[in-house]
Amino acid sequence: MSIFKELRRRSRASFRTTTSTDSQSNDNAASGQSSSTIGTIESSTTPPSSIKPSLSSPNLSTLNEAVNGSAVPPVPSPLPQRPDNFPATTWPVSDSHFKVLVHLVPGPNRLRFDFNSPKLSSSSSSGHSSWHSINYLPLTQSPPLDLVILLGKDSPGTFDSTPERIQSEGNDLDLAVKKYRMAAYLWQAYTGEQMFRNTFGRRCFRLEEEWQTGTLSQRDTSTGQIRNEAKVHIVRTEKTVAELRDLNIAQQYGPATKKDELFNIAKEAVTAYFRPHPEQKRYVSVLLLDSHWDPSSQVITAHAALGSDGGNIKMAIFGSHSLHSYPSCLEEVVSAFSDCTETDTRYVANDCGEAGSNWEAANIGIGAHLHEVGHLFGNPHREYGIMLRDYTRLNRAFTTREPYSTRTKNQGLKLCLPADECQWHRLDVLRFRFHPCFRLPSDPPTRPDDSIQAWPVDNGKILLTAASGVAYLELYPEGEDLCRQYQEFINNESPNSGIPKQVTITETELRNLLPPEQQKRKIRVEVFSGNLGSHTIEDLGALKSKKSIVKLPKSQTGFRSSKLGMSQLEGSEPQEVILDSVFIQKKLLTSIKVYHGYALDGLEFCYEDATSQLFGKRGGKPGGDEFVFDTRRGEHLLGFYVRAGLWIDGIEIITSFGRKSGIYGNATGGSGHALIPPRGYSIAGVSGSCGAWVDGFSLIITR
Repeated sequence: MSIFKELRRRSRASFRTTTSTDSQSNDNAASGQSSSTIGTIESSTTPPSSIKPSLSSPNLSTLNEAVNGSAVPPVPSPLPQRPDNFPATTWPVSDSHFKVLVHLVPGPNRLRFDFNSPKLSSSSSSGHSSWHSINYLPLTQSPPLDLVILLGKDSPGTFDSTPERIQSEGNDLDLAVKKYRMAAYLWQAYTGEQMFRNTFGRRCFRLEEEWQTGTLSQRDTSTGQIRNEAKVHIVRTEKTVAELRDLNIAQQYGPATKKDELFNIAKEAVTAYFRPHPEQKRYVSVLLLDSHWDPSSQVITAHAALGSDGGNIKMAIFGSHSLHSYPSCLEEVVSAFSDCTETDTRYVANDCGEAGSNWEAANIGIGAHLHEVGHLFGNPHREYGIMLRDYTRLNRAFTTREPYSTRTKNQGLKLCLPADECQWHRLDVLRFRFHPCFRLPSDPPTRPDDSIQAWPVDNGKILLTAASGVAYLELYPEGEDLCRQYQEFINNESPNSGIPKQVTITETELRNLLPPEQQKRKIRVEVFSGNLGSHTIEDLGALKSKKSIVKLPKSQTGFRSSKLGMSQLEGSEPQEVILDSVFIQKKLLTSIKVYHGYALDGLEFCYEDATSQLFGKRGGKPGGDEFVFDTRRGEHLLGFYVRAGLWIDGIEIITSFGRKSGIYGNATGGSGHALIPPRGYSIAGVSGSCGAWVDGFSLIITR
């Protein structure tokens, strides 16, 4: 399996890398990773302050002068070859810093770094070598990211490029596959490094791979070397190239009326190609090969930058208009991000005016597509980072120097340090940490229930509960669309350990996270569980207001949980039932009748003395369905599992014995929510609203 490890070191040695996988040493390299678990042992050099591997004593000679530039003279003696024959690669050093992408194979990888410089005599070059051992474990149990190239049914399979590049490298489908594959591995290496820097270990999404002719090294292409590398699916849509290039569906064409149509076309083609089971989720990144820069209209046709995590196919799409600037193999990465050749808009696009040179075009193409992949994994836009437009600095993650920028009209950085690089926002990384595509074997087992609930209780507290754990929350003051304040509930000392299933927060402490000018605004809170289920508290203040407090018999106090359903049906009226069995000792709840059709119409709580209490109405199936408790053994109502969206689609009764009634109503409507009171509380009643059917539902709890 091919996968990259990105190495960043402050060192005065090691530029050319080779690997041996048949032995081990006591070395290590701190790095990002791909879809793998990597064990490392370190042998030298001092990492930047943002990278925190454990260190051992240096074993490299110290050089008195830094060596810059990418040109490295030939090594006087042959380098050792890896058992899988992956060729050695050469990387530049700038001011004693270097960045390397290393191809890994499953199992132990012993990497050798050789430093070479014109200022060193050939006889002394052998003294500047370092070994690092890295163990790579492919994580094939996680769902992969599928790579798709989408073409029109009559497409010739070419992409935009300049005449000079077409003459030197071509622009056919085979080259498109190589460049797209290389870009995906760059996504992996970069994201894996970001996860590591955020203390979430060696984790990243994996790519679907297959045994095929290798393209990650230039030498593989010429020799026909077979390797396990990322599979790129070639999919043809039913649309012609002319239909795909219609200005009316071009996202960047102002007067266009169907700017989302390319996404729909791609979704239809991908669905027909993969034919996923209705319950199966696939994660698909699509490259639109027929994207074309039209100089006459100044529009990139057949291009859209869109991503979505909706439905069972999570998909991102992006055009191929910058593909000409991408590297096609490891040897081209540095040159691609250093190429100052001006963008010739007679033939290729200057996307958004930010791709005025080849290296900037590579940033925009590779980085903006990664932005859409971020949407595919469920990330919204952020205040900074990849999910804003920070990818215009993507080159800094892979190179130590930066060329002149036509975008900023400034000379680039002479030294690109980790602090200068673009990044994933912390909230993006938090989401990745709990995403199924990023799971590690050491992670706690997942639970099928991803729901999370908020419970206002006494003393101004709010309890958040989730069977899969409470991961983090986001705050949105009124008028703000981007999250700028958040709170996470992860153990920073042991970020891979379990997360709490119950968390206590207060309105005061959440408001104190906001700037003073926003603290008195209405606040929306998004809470996320360890399975990435979410719950929205539309108004934090209202949840803690007197409206959430219920006066119960015997001077007791009850609290309404946050409500499911929108209570927006025509004629919707508030409904509330305080259970007699909770406060009258002689009342025994023996059964619950559920009235339903394709939604919940009502609940009738039936007692041993033949009396009952109705919440909602007796609609739907005549007589309803009755669920009986085993009262002789002490079984009682514990909670409900509710399917809800705009209204209450279905409901399931859960007992103290763990028995479940099955879902009454629409078992697949809306999303699932487990309503079980937090520790120390029990159900005192139910509250909500009902129109033509029940469109609002919450529990009333008490101590």
